Amino acid sequence: MSRQPSIPQRYRRALHNETTAGFVLILGAIIALIWANFPLPEVRSFYSNIANFHIGFTAINLNLSLGHWAADGLLAIFFFIIGLELKQEFAIGSLRDFRKALVPMIAAVFGMIGPILVYTLVQLLSQSGEYGGWAIPVATDIAFALAILGLFGKGMPPAARTFLMTLAVVDDLLGIILIAVFLSDNLNFIALGISLVITILFGILVQKRITKWYILWPLGLLAWYFMLQSGVHATISAVALGLTVPAIQTKQEAEPMTARFTHKIEFYSAGFVLPIFAFFAAGVNVIDSGGILSMVADPAAIGVYLGLPLGKLIGITGSVFVMITIFKLRLGKSLKIADIIPISLIAGIGFTVSLLIATLSYPPLSVTGAHARVAVLVGTLLSVILGGIAAKMRADHRMRKARRTEIHTSKSPTD
Repeated sequence: MSRQPSIPQRYRRALHNETTAGFVLILGAIIALIWANFPLPEVRSFYSNIANFHIGFTAINLNLSLGHWAADGLLAIFFFIIGLELKQEFAIGSLRDFRKALVPMIAAVFGMIGPILVYTLVQLLSQSGEYGGWAIPVATDIAFALAILGLFGKGMPPAARTFLMTLAVVDDLLGIILIAVFLSDNLNFIALGISLVITILFGILVQKRITKWYILWPLGLLAWYFMLQSGVHATISAVALGLTVPAIQTKQEAEPMTARFTHKIEFYSAGFVLPIFAFFAAGVNVIDSGGILSMVADPAAIGVYLGLPLGKLIGITGSVFVMITIFKLRLGKSLKIADIIPISLIAGIGFTVSLLIATLSYPPLSVTGAHARVAVLVGTLLSVILGGIAAKMRADHRMRKARRTEIHTSKSPTD
């Protein structure tokens, strides 16, 4: 009699499915949003007390609230995986051939410009003066976006997934640069230098295939700590560490080290880190911040929840149209401009990185910041719905066309 898998084993297997991982992420956000807006004030305040409970080591300037530990600490594991994925894509993946990656790479740039323009235009028209959230709607959540495309885009060519993956990877890279350059303050260059030296040491060790956990983990924690003290967001250190890991395997290795590291920690990232971060980042008290109508009407929130789907649609689809019609660049095999429309809408699924940028863009107790974080959820939901519908329609159209071609071919005379 075969032994039944345990609950942790079944959970680990379930998370291999991108759709399930996305659902777990959303579930953490929904629980927090319900809890933070529960009708009983004492229940709402209990959530706030948990999120703002401080723990750490004051002597070394490391006493953070649980919410900050989730955003600055735990999320570093997720960003380490992003660093690994970036390294793999640049070394052996979709970004290795610059000519093939050129169109989605340029589309990623305009896919960030589009949301910024939409956000800025909303603030200009409303004369709100709330320009601090301009960076919030620029991000694309790779795993979540790919899950939605896989769920609703069955029948679209494989090149559609490659295009979205390349676009999202470049988007992540640009988002990381944006966080490092625009959302860091009071820089301590000594601490930053120490973090970089430790990162280089980490890179030398992994290049020499020295991968003992009791050596690498302390170095990673030190690089993270000094990056935190430098004033640059601490998760940037995790990306830098990931980029040092070799992506080209030796003859003795069964798979690249980047893939091996990813397989070891992706379960903890998808199964615990991201849901916990979503739980703390999305738990916005809308009731005490003016109510849902106040949030919906807030120009900053409007800029975010319109910027995600609409800005991505304008930026990505518009730039691709110009590239293939005026500059005569080519899309991937069998990919058409009509396929880019659902891809660009799905790219509006910002979620994880957008929530992080929202927490960095406004003070913790800012009403506008609270509205902006809820707007990330609304904009992501709109992108899921609109992108899912558009992908399903396009996939169905492609399958109908393929069937008609097959019938026509079968009726044609043969030799």
